[in-house]
Amino acid sequence: QLQLVESGGGLVQPGGSLRLSCAASGFTLDYYVIGWFRQAPGKEREGVSCISRRDSSRYYADSVKGRFTMSRDNAKNTVYLQMNSLKPEDTAVYYCAARSRSNYYCSDYVASFSYWGQGTQVTVSS
Repeated sequence: QLQLVESGGGLVQPGGSLRLSCAASGFTLDYYVIGWFRQAPGKEREGVSCISRRDSSRYYADSVKGRFTMSRDNAKNTVYLQMNSLKPEDTAVYYCAARSRSNYYCSDYVASFSYWGQGTQVTVSS
C-alpha cells in the first residue's frame, strides 16, 4: 500500500525557516514524480514545488522561487521542502503527493496526482 506521511510543520515567525519531510512507504520515491502542494483556508490547493522522475528536474511556483528548495534522499525514501524567509501568506496546510508510476514529468494539476499525504500545518505569524 502506497503511503505518504508529512511532518515538520509548525508555527514560525515571519522570516523564519522550516523543513518539511515527506516519508514514503510501500513504494520507492525515486520512481515517481513527487510534488508539494498547499492549501490555505478558503483557497484552492496549489502547487508549490515538484521533482520530475526522468531527470530530477525541480520546479517551483513563482511565489516561492528563491525561498523554497525541494530535495530527495533516496536512502531514506524521503523528500524534503526547505522553506526559508517565510511570509504570512505561506500559511497553509502542506501536502506531498505522487503521480502514478507511468508519469515522468511534473504537473500543476492537483487531479494528476494519485497519492496524497495527510498534510502538515504551517503557520507563519508573529
